[in-house]
Amino acid sequence: MALRDRLRRLAQKPGSVDLAPFRALADEAGRRESRVRELSDAELTSAVSALRAEDDPAELCALGREAARRTLGERPFDVQLIGTLALLSGHVAEMATGEGKTLAGALAAAGHALRGRQVHVLSVNDYLARRDAQWMGPLHAMLGVSVGWVGQSSTPGERRSAYAADVTYAPVSEVGFDLLRDRLATDPGDLVLPSPSAVLIDEADSVLVDEAMTPLVLAGAAGLDAADPRHADLVRRLRPGLHYATDDEARNVQLTPAGAREVERVLNLDLYAPENLSTLTAVNVALHAEVLLHRDVDYIVRDGAVKLISESRGRVALLQRWPDGLQAAVEAKEALEASPSGEILDSITVQELIGRYPVRCGMTGTAMAVSGRLTEFYSLQIAIIPPNRPCVRVDEPDRLYATTADKDVAIVEEIAAAHAAGRPVLVGTGDVAESERLARRLARAGLDGVVLNAKNDAEEAAIIAEAGAPGAITVSTQMAGRGTDIRLGGSPSTAPGTAPADAPGSDHDRVAEAGGLLVIGTGRYHSSRLDDQLRGRAGRQGDPGGSVFFTSLQDDLVTRYAPDEKSRAPSDDDGLITDKGAHWIVGHAQRVAEGVALELHRNTWRYNHLIGLQRRELLTERDAVLHGDAAGRAMAAAAPGRHAELTAIAGAGAVTAAARQIVLYHLDRCWAEHLAYLADLREGIHLRSLGRGLDPLIEFNREAVPAGKRLLGDARNRAVAAFAALTADESGIDLASAGLKRPSATWTYLVHDNPFGSLDERALRGLIAMFKRRR
Repeated sequence: MALRDRLRRLAQKPGSVDLAPFRALADEAGRRESRVRELSDAELTSAVSALRAEDDPAELCALGREAARRTLGERPFDVQLIGTLALLSGHVAEMATGEGKTLAGALAAAGHALRGRQVHVLSVNDYLARRDAQWMGPLHAMLGVSVGWVGQSSTPGERRSAYAADVTYAPVSEVGFDLLRDRLATDPGDLVLPSPSAVLIDEADSVLVDEAMTPLVLAGAAGLDAADPRHADLVRRLRPGLHYATDDEARNVQLTPAGAREVERVLNLDLYAPENLSTLTAVNVALHAEVLLHRDVDYIVRDGAVKLISESRGRVALLQRWPDGLQAAVEAKEALEASPSGEILDSITVQELIGRYPVRCGMTGTAMAVSGRLTEFYSLQIAIIPPNRPCVRVDEPDRLYATTADKDVAIVEEIAAAHAAGRPVLVGTGDVAESERLARRLARAGLDGVVLNAKNDAEEAAIIAEAGAPGAITVSTQMAGRGTDIRLGGSPSTAPGTAPADAPGSDHDRVAEAGGLLVIGTGRYHSSRLDDQLRGRAGRQGDPGGSVFFTSLQDDLVTRYAPDEKSRAPSDDDGLITDKGAHWIVGHAQRVAEGVALELHRNTWRYNHLIGLQRRELLTERDAVLHGDAAGRAMAAAAPGRHAELTAIAGAGAVTAAARQIVLYHLDRCWAEHLAYLADLREGIHLRSLGRGLDPLIEFNREAVPAGKRLLGDARNRAVAAFAALTADESGIDLASAGLKRPSATWTYLVHDNPFGSLDERALRGLIAMFKRRR
C-alpha cells in the first residue's frame, strides 16, 4: 500500500484521492489567466475547440474560468477548478454547500464533451435539471458545447433532440424511463437514447446510495387492482396486542390466533383453507397498510390520491408507488378511488442504470460517509475538495432528553431565543406530521414560521432561499432545498449562482452579527450522512453559523434500532441527560441502522445482478432483431415453407417486417412473464428457506438460472408458431392473425420499497440483533 493511502486511512478517509496533481493544474491555469483574458469571445471559443484534438486540463480550466466570468459574472475559485479536475478524472467531488458545485460540474461536463463523449448530467428532479441547463447554457455556448434538458413533460421529439446535444441535463428517473421505453421499441426510429458514454451525477450520494436499488418500472395496462373495502374496515377494528402483534422494529405485523379467529368470524370462512389463501394474503396486506403505514409520515393524500414520501428526502416521491397490492390497500384504507395497476413489462434499478455508463463521476456535499459503498458498487473514489473559505460553523454536541415531550419543550425555547436575537433558524424534522406538530407549538408560543414539507414541496426553492432572512423560522422535513443556496439576509435579487458583495449594514451583516443561520435537528436521522447534510445548510462560504441536534431516548431511531438498550442515567429538571452512556445509545442505534442499510443494499444487488445478466443476454438478441433482418432469417430457417408462401403473396419486405414484429413481441412477452415468475419465486424461496434453514439467494439462483436459460428458446418457439399462423393477401400481412396484442397503454413509475420490509429485509431480521451487540 502506498504511503499516502496509509496516511489517508490513518486520517479516517480511505477511498479519498490525492489532490496534489489537481492543485498543480489549477495553479497552471492561474498562470495562464492573463493571456486568456486578452482573447476575444470568438478567439476564446476557437481556443476551446482546439482542445478537442489536445487534452490539456490546465488550458480547459483557464478558458473555462474566463468563459464563466464573461457569461455568468463569476470567476471560479481554484477549489472549483480542483473539483472540475476531479470530475474529469472520474471521481466523486465532495464540495460543501455553497462552494459552487453546479459551475464546477458544468466545466467538467464541457471537458468530457470536448473529449468526444456525450454527457448526461443527472439530478434528482425536473426543477434542478431545467434550472442548471438554462443557467449554465451561456457558459456552454461560449465553450462551443451544445446543451439540452429533459423533463417529465418532454415529448419524444424533445427528448431525442435533447439527447443529441453534447451535454444533456435530466432527472435520473427520466433517463431510466427513456431506456425502458427504448427497450420495447419496435422501430429503430422510435429510439431516443444514444449509447451511454459519460454520466455526471449531481447529489451523487442521494442517487447512488439512497435511490440505488429503487426499481424504475415500465408497466402495461391491466385494469384496476382495487382492494376489498371490507378488509380495510375489518383490520381497522382489530386491537393491538390482542388481535395482532408487531416486531420490535415496527417493520412487520402479524395476526395472533385471536386475530385470525376474529377475521374468520367476520368473514365467515376458514382463513387457512387452500381456497381462501388469496383472502388471507389480502387481509395481511390490509393489516400492514393499517398498522405500519402512517399518513403524513409514509405518505400524504393530495388531490384524491396517495402520494408517497421519500424516506431520504422527506419530499413527495414523484411517480413512486408501492407494489400494487399494498398501494391498493392504502387507497382502500383512505377510502380513495383505486388507481390503475399494470403488468410490469420491464424494470431497471438506478444502480444498474448508472452502471451502463463507461465513464462515471459525481458531486455532492456528503460523500465520505458512504465512500465504501461508492467504491464497492461503482468503483468510485472521493476527492474531498476544501472550501474556498474555512468553515467557521459551530456544531454543538447533541442535547439528549429523557422523553420526547422534554425535547419538544427545549426545541421551542431554543428557537424562541434565536428568533429574539434576530437569528434565522432552520429546523429539520423527521416527517410531515412532526413538522406540523412543531409548527403548531411554535404558533402557540407566538412564533410564526414557514413549514416546508411534502405537502408544499413545489415552493421548496423559493421558501428555502428566504430561510436566511433576519429572524426567519423555517421548519422542514428531512433535507431542505438541496441545490438551493441559503444566503444570510435572504435571497439575492440577482440570478442564482451569482455572488454580489454584501453592503455594510445589510441584512447579511445583521444576521452574521447575530451568529448566522442556526440549524436545529429534532432528532438523529437513520444515517449520519443526512445529519451532515442538514448541518451543511449553515456556514456557507465562511459565513458564521451553528447547528445542534435535539434527541431523546424515545425517538423512533432508538426504539426501532436499539430497543433493548436501557439507560438509568439521571436527568435534570428539564429532562436533559448528560451521561455519556446514554448518548452512546443514540449513536449506537444510528450505526445499527446504517449497518442494516448496507447489508440490504448488498443483498438486493445480489438478486438484481442475476436478473441484469439475463436481461443483457435477451437484449443482445433483441437489438439484432430490431436493427437487422435476424428475425426474417430465423423464420426462413425454422419455417421455410410458410416463409416462401407468405413471400409469394405479400413480398419479401413485408414478410421481413412481420417476422421482426413477431419476434420482438415474443421476446418482450417472455421477459414480462419471466419478471413475474422471478417475483413469485423470491417470495416462495424466502418462505421455504426460512423453514429449512437454507440460503435464500442460493435457492433463488438454483431455479432462476435454468429459467433464464430457457427464456430465449421459449421466445423463439412461440415466434415460430405465431409466424406459421400468419395470414396474408395482396394488401399485406395481418399481424393480428398471429395473436400480437401489446398493452393499450403504458406508464412509468418507481417502485417504493415495501415499507414493512422487502423480501431481502425480512430475510435479514437478524442483522439488527447482530449490530446491536456490537460496541
